Amino acid sequence: MTTTTPANRGLYFEEFEVGQKVKTVGRTVSESDIFTFAGLSGDFNQIHTDAEFAKDAPFGQRVAHGLLGVAITSGLIMRVGLLEGTVIAFREINNWKFINPMFIGDTIHVETEVIETKALPRIGGGSVTIKLDVKKQTGETVMRGAWTVLVLSKP
Repeated sequence: MTTTTPANRGLYFEEFEVGQKVKTVGRTVSESDIFTFAGLSGDFNQIHTDAEFAKDAPFGQRVAHGLLGVAITSGLIMRVGLLEGTVIAFREINNWKFINPMFIGDTIHVETEVIETKALPRIGGGSVTIKLDVKKQTGETVMRGAWTVLVLSKP
């Protein structure tokens, strides 16, 4: 029996350029997302999980976990395919800010821009720092910052 490996869709380190921009598709945050994340993380804070409690809280309704937003952001970036089969490791989250709340029913997308590349021959690739602006359907920024990932060089 022959085993085949899918071809890499992602970009190699040498194919990333400072200034390169990509916008992801959107994804709607559901109540199920919040409860699933609460179960995985153990964070059942009432601000996320209790509609009656949240009515009297600062946002007037349940708010999604900030770290759920980070996880969804990671998934949206992977859906674009830039790092599919070429990413070595996630290295850093830099200057991350949570700006506006994310509510059940909000649809978020990510606008990215490569802001730095650095060759690291000893690992067979380099680091790529990507600025991220996570926005919801209103155009408001939900969170932003930069991520650094390690990416393979061309074979």
